Amino acid sequence: MSSSTLTTDLSGRHVLIPGGTGGVGEGAVRAYLAAGADVVVPTRSQERAEEFQAVLGDAATDHLHLVVHDYSTFAGAEALAATMEDRLGSVDDVVAPIGGWWAGKRLWEIEESDWLSAFTGPATTHMAVLRAALPRMKGDGAYALVVGASAFTPIPGSGLVSMEQAALLMMQQVLAVELGGDKRVFAFQLGPVRTRFTDGGGDPDWVSAAQVGAVAVAASAATEVPGQAVRMLNRPEADEALALFGARR
Repeated sequence: MSSSTLTTDLSGRHVLIPGGTGGVGEGAVRAYLAAGADVVVPTRSQERAEEFQAVLGDAATDHLHLVVHDYSTFAGAEALAATMEDRLGSVDDVVAPIGGWWAGKRLWEIEESDWLSAFTGPATTHMAVLRAALPRMKGDGAYALVVGASAFTPIPGSGLVSMEQAALLMMQQVLAVELGGDKRVFAFQLGPVRTRFTDGGGDPDWVSAAQVGAVAVAASAATEVPGQAVRMLNRPEADEALALFGARR
């Protein structure tokens, strides 16, 4: 993990990480906990919460708040953000590694169920969380949309993922215009990521989940850096992202 995470103090900050139990999300959860922030991670079930706590091991300090909650609808996300605000006092930062992979059909072969699960579902969840959390955040917070390279690289048989990820890139651009600098929204553009789910550890040049987490923490801490798209398609680009936020490797 980057040393920037170990030297950054985010004590008193309250961070929401929907999708935090996933491979990329784990890196963000660990990084914010190491920086002293309170981290809220919604899960689908108590069993999933207990499994993730075991994965974190000693990193699962009392600053970790695992809550069983469905945030995939507007009403569900609103209830989650309101509960977080009531219990902790604020929603300061959000990292949203929401969604997963889908493959197997060309666009003209998809069924309505594919459309709903691979495009409408993830896009609605992102919109629901953004709508609930962003108005509650102060100007010095950071909202990070986590986007895969499929957003700008067409992959045959996975077009629905590419379309949904491209929509997230445009979401960040629209927000930048609409916010006019009042709040900071980032799009972390990732290539392949080494996570606990990567077979064989992955290519050494791939970005690690820990590096993604380090960049997210650095973005939260660098309150003077405006929201923007941040490319991290490989390890050198992740190092450049840390430098952008004034963090050490």
